[in-house]
Amino acid sequence: MSYNSPFLLLTVGVLCLHTVVGVNIISRAQWGARAPTSTSYLSNGLSIAVIHHTASAYCSTQADCSQQVRIIQKYHMDSSGWDDIGYNFLIGGDGQVYEGRGWNIVGAHVTKRNSKSIGISFIGNYNNNRPTAAQITAAKALLATAVSKGQLKSDYALYGHRHFKATECPGNNLYNEIKTWPRFKV
Repeated sequence: MSYNSPFLLLTVGVLCLHTVVGVNIISRAQWGARAPTSTSYLSNGLSIAVIHHTASAYCSTQADCSQQVRIIQKYHMDSSGWDDIGYNFLIGGDGQVYEGRGWNIVGAHVTKRNSKSIGISFIGNYNNNRPTAAQITAAKALLATAVSKGQLKSDYALYGHRHFKATECPGNNLYNEIKTWPRFKV
């Protein structure tokens, strides 16, 4: 096989594409998570992904986003009495994904649907902020990873939190963005 082979070029192209669409997840240890008080496990093959916003301060660096995630976890555990931070994953203005409860752990983000869905929250208030291109890319890569891991079915449905509760979540700017995504359901 020569170096000009179409197979070689296709292989290199696929490898480059994987690097571009890959998702970097900041682990719980990296952002300084507290241990959960209890854990329940999710099945694979979920059919629902729910997009939220934290309605908190916006962050644009790993240090600031890690601090915001710790603040959210503290609020969820100490004020709401939950076992852990509510979301499976959070996405910062820095375009990084922060592990919340993570893969295969039941969240606390949509009443009566927590055991049937994965919850992804954008850090900030998206009535005020607009999601960045890096956040959108990270969210789409995270969803693709969830499908490739079997966490989500390939034909999953994507919803904004407001579909399940009278809330502004995930904020009008983020909601208008996710309405353009392929798996969005009204």
